[in-house]
Order: sequence, then C-alpha cells, then structure tokens
Amino acid sequence: MGFIETFGIVFILEAADAMIKAADVELVGYENVASGYISVLVRGDVSACMAAVEAGVRAVENMGAKVYSSIVIPSPHPDLLKITQIYNIDNLLP
Repeated sequence: MGFIETFGIVFILEAADAMIKAADVELVGYENVASGYISVLVRGDVSACMAAVEAGVRAVENMGAKVYSSIVIPSPHPDLLKITQIYNIDNLLP
C-alpha cells in the first residue's frame, strides 16, 4: 500500500495521475482528511508502490506544493482493513 497526503484536490489528482502512470498500481481511493488535506491510496507490489509514491511526490513538488506525508507499507497487517474497508475494495490486503 502506498499513500500520499497533500493540501488540495488539484494536487492530489496530479499525484494520483502520476502514481498510476508510473507503476503497475491500482488506485484505491482518496480521503479528505480535514480542512483541505487529502490523502490518496494505491495498492500493488512493494516496488510498484515505491515507484508510484516517488512519482506522486515529485509531481506535487513540481507544481510548487508541499507533500505533508508519504509512506509505503510493504506488508500491511490484515487489521488495517478496519480502516480501509470504506473503499469497498475486495482483498485490499493480503
């Protein structure tokens, strides 16, 4: 699983676009965290998620915006489904 958080829908759309173009990942969804902070989530194998997150971060920074956080979780615990199930994606976690 790979995540990026930034401020504003335009920047998160740019990040998501770069992420799914850069690697073989599936766009799972996004979440408006609070007051304009938005996170986007992709899934795929570890190397693809790493490449996708790197591309997404670069895309946001190239637009002059700030990435507030980014992370790749290589082997997510199945209990994370309790948080991510809002996206209604079957088999989100292994």
